[in-house]
Amino acid sequence: MPDEHLSKCPKLQFEKIDRDPGSRKQICKFPINKQNEIRRAYLKECLYQPKNIDYLYNDDTHHRRFQLSWFNSHKDWLEYSPSTDAIYCLPCYLFSKKPIGRPRSGAFISTGFNNWKNVKDGMNCPLIRHIGKKPNSPHKIDVKCCEDLKNYSRHIDKLIEKQTSKELENNQLRLKTSVECARWLAFQACAFRGHDESLDSKNRGNFIELIKFTSTFNDKVASVVLENAPGNAKYTSPTIQKEILHILASNVRNAIREEIGDAKFCILVDEARDESKREQMAIILRFVDKEGFIKERFFHIVHVKDTTALTLKNEICAVLSYYNLHIENIRGQGYDRASNMRGEWNGLQALFLKNCPYTYHVHCMAHRLQLALVTVSKEVKDVHQFFDHLVNIINIFVGSSKRNDELQYAQAEQVEIINTISEEWANYKQCGDAEGAY
Repeated sequence: MPDEHLSKCPKLQFEKIDRDPGSRKQICKFPINKQNEIRRAYLKECLYQPKNIDYLYNDDTHHRRFQLSWFNSHKDWLEYSPSTDAIYCLPCYLFSKKPIGRPRSGAFISTGFNNWKNVKDGMNCPLIRHIGKKPNSPHKIDVKCCEDLKNYSRHIDKLIEKQTSKELENNQLRLKTSVECARWLAFQACAFRGHDESLDSKNRGNFIELIKFTSTFNDKVASVVLENAPGNAKYTSPTIQKEILHILASNVRNAIREEIGDAKFCILVDEARDESKREQMAIILRFVDKEGFIKERFFHIVHVKDTTALTLKNEICAVLSYYNLHIENIRGQGYDRASNMRGEWNGLQALFLKNCPYTYHVHCMAHRLQLALVTVSKEVKDVHQFFDHLVNIINIFVGSSKRNDELQYAQAEQVEIINTISEEWANYKQCGDAEGAY
């Protein structure tokens, strides 16, 4: 029963297998991860059919013994053991899961069959009955398992390897298109999803519409994306979009981490409630890069269950630890003047000072400027009146499209002058930048 397909299979790690069916160990007693290896080893060898020996007579009155002709009658499965003077079935030995589970099956698998007087021509022959009449008999199922195991080219790993290079190229192009579209939308801070993304929708959302737009300029892309993509590899589902965004975000954070290196850094933190009423905490890192320039990088935004100082500290530490940024390297912290942030004993700045005495707290400059402007607008009468009138004017014109159009028409000349000045200044600045480049 050897097969040329088996020569391509991985070689068995065992040096030797027991060929004698009367003394070999049952397949079920081998480790599960080694059983297919054992099966392949037996299938690579010929059936154990010793022919140049004297077959023993049994003890019955008719002195019957094994007949050499039976090898030819059942050459695809029959084996003989001189040690037990019995015959066995190799396919059933290799693949039968319950050798004693069906009538007389154990005789051809484990104990052997040697009741020679019952072996005769016709359907009542035990050898014929072992094969079975039905196409799904246990013996025929085991024979089919042997054929499948021998046919190495049909194994799932080989089928995967046979995937054509063209299919791989199409998959790569399809995925690259999705990644580039997601990257562009993320860079432009545009929404991804659409209200109706069905095939008959006129607007399926920015992500899918951008892929469709890209395909109009590239025939190769058009041939592999959207409706021309296989149903299980379109790379446009919401899950895929989120995975791509998470990968892009991770790459950006890793780049920032690489930029920081081993330098000391400061943290700027603020929290706010978003449209979904979830409390979000933004983390910004301020540091000096390797070339000596001060950089500020938006690093992460984290959902927090509450705004207590301890919760905020734990979330900040978790983010920093994940990117291997040590708390001991913090040299400054900037927050607003909320009590949970600036509290001298239990505030966020106090908790960080306990871990690192050099994390000096500085009131956030943006918040200080805002508070200064608010205070000035309240204390100086003229400034206070100016902002009151400005707010009223804005409310009047914004509240009515008709009044807004009248304002634009009345101020058209002044707007044109401002636009001209802006364009001249932009051109002048561009010339200055060009001169500085030479």
